[in-house]
Amino acid sequence: MTDERETTETTETTGASETSGTTGMDLESSDSLRTFGAAVQGLREHAGLSRAEFGEKVGFSKHTVASIEQGRRMPDPDYVEAAEMATGNTGALRRAARHIARRRGLASWFRLWARMEAEAICLYTYECRSIPGLLQTEGYARALFLNHVPPLDAELIETQLAARLERQRLLRERPNTSFDFILEEHVLLRRTGGEEVTSELADHLIDVAQFRNSELADHLIDVAQFRNVEIQIMPVVREEHAGLQGPIRLLETPEHKWFAYLEGQENGQFVADPKVVSTLQRRYARMRSQALSPSDSLDLLQRMRGSE
Repeated sequence: MTDERETTETTETTGASETSGTTGMDLESSDSLRTFGAAVQGLREHAGLSRAEFGEKVGFSKHTVASIEQGRRMPDPDYVEAAEMATGNTGALRRAARHIARRRGLASWFRLWARMEAEAICLYTYECRSIPGLLQTEGYARALFLNHVPPLDAELIETQLAARLERQRLLRERPNTSFDFILEEHVLLRRTGGEEVTSELADHLIDVAQFRNSELADHLIDVAQFRNVEIQIMPVVREEHAGLQGPIRLLETPEHKWFAYLEGQENGQFVADPKVVSTLQRRYARMRSQALSPSDSLDLLQRMRGSE
């Protein structure tokens, strides 16, 4: 268990922002992270436990324990809960964790989300800036990286591109996970990467949408494993829109807990507060009723591609 968690953290350092070309960065130490880490260290030492002993109790390595205590790593929900139980269940760590969960971090926040995403039973994504990473074609993703300011070197672009395309295996390898996407029509009208890239992207989105809606796409990957994917388009002209505050990502864990992730240009916010998550769920639910239906969205994509 410990080794698996450590490996996951290491392998995902190249994946940061899903929609942009932002590169992976180590989480910068903050006052809230250092305060939380000091609290864990104080409670651990009061219990007479070394870092190695504490790590065995909470299911994480002593190196992870040290990183969290030194304010260099964001604790995930499992760590907070296990540390709470191992230090007397006073509620202090749970309360402290709520404050750092609401604080903006840098790109490393996305690594925590990516780990949870890989095990989620539901994933809901609303995007108004670009196509979500799980739906991007190679050409579209490359165009995003090439448009990054300041410019990225060629080797880093290839590393980031490979990591992004690798994540798309989730759509094929998790047939029991529900994937729901709401995309703004204008992200396709922008023609990021040029007309050819946009046309290829439209074809790709149609293919994904048809995995859910068509039994005739026998030349595509097994239809059955994509019946869990749903794509809706939010039209350019829409007088009522519940998502004007920006992108939303929501997921449900196997334990039926909900979390959210909100992303800015150079930072992201992992949200664990149930009240905030509930608000975001209500906004997303309203947008589903405001966007085109899945079948109408497919028709729109086909028209944009130039097919009947």
